Amino acid sequence: MPDYTVEVTYHLPVYRQRSYSADTPAQACRLAIEDDGWGDAREDADSSGESHVTGIWEGADAAYSGQEIPVPSHFAETVQRKAGHFDMLLDALRILSADARAKRIPSPEVQAKAAWAIVRGEAILAGARDPDDPMRLPPATFTLAVLDEDRVRRRIATLLATDRRFQSLTPQSVHDADIQAAFAAVTADADLSRQVTYHEFQAAYAALTAASQRISQS
Repeated sequence: MPDYTVEVTYHLPVYRQRSYSADTPAQACRLAIEDDGWGDAREDADSSGESHVTGIWEGADAAYSGQEIPVPSHFAETVQRKAGHFDMLLDALRILSADARAKRIPSPEVQAKAAWAIVRGEAILAGARDPDDPMRLPPATFTLAVLDEDRVRRRIATLLATDRRFQSLTPQSVHDADIQAAFAAVTADADLSRQVTYHEFQAAYAALTAASQRISQS
């Protein structure tokens, strides 16, 4: 059975309590942060951090001299795992937000990264190891219809020009919140199951036709 040298660490909070004269709470905090004097510091053992592995090496008594081995992710400090994961989540959110604004479907690579980030976040919260990479993507989905705010506003202009019930209104009378509420009401009452089923069969026939043509040409 091989030997390993494992370094385990926990963080011990050290604090001090001092008074500062300042115009605002923020200024007082700034003065406290910039104060380099720690002669009256105290240790807070009751609030010490979790024990976590900060190094592992092959062999006995081999810390920083033997062959270093990567620390399994679930033995790292949870707060550091969360901090490191934040950058990944922020990157994925930036890309997904840009795709949403451009009204385009995220690429498979972006979807895979986002899916892996979610699973990794759940693993961190559960104290489990990171998931294997890459992840298998779920089956692709396609948007059949989209309610577009700009198109709805054009329909509003048409109705205002033709429907006397709204003659006291102008396009500017309709706020974004009105349209958002209308979207919620319309989608809540909509039943597109028959239309979706019809187009699913249409897609199935088209896929079979494409496959048949491809095979016949090979």
